[in-house]
Amino acid sequence: MDCDVCVACATAVCNSCVVTHLVRDEPDSAVIIDLAEARALKALGDGGLVPRLRHATMKE
Repeated sequence: MDCDVCVACATAVCNSCVVTHLVRDEPDSAVIIDLAEARALKALGDGGLVPRLRHATMKE
């Protein structure tokens, strides 16, 4: 995921987006999320415990 290709880039939702928090501190490192972790993040978001993932890639 890359904030530069997100449709919500530089909008008010960036501050609460998990992608922003994962990539903003160390721009040269990758964060790899496996399927179980992705499912856990989705479940937490669906349950209202954390903000839902808002990253959506711009269509070219």
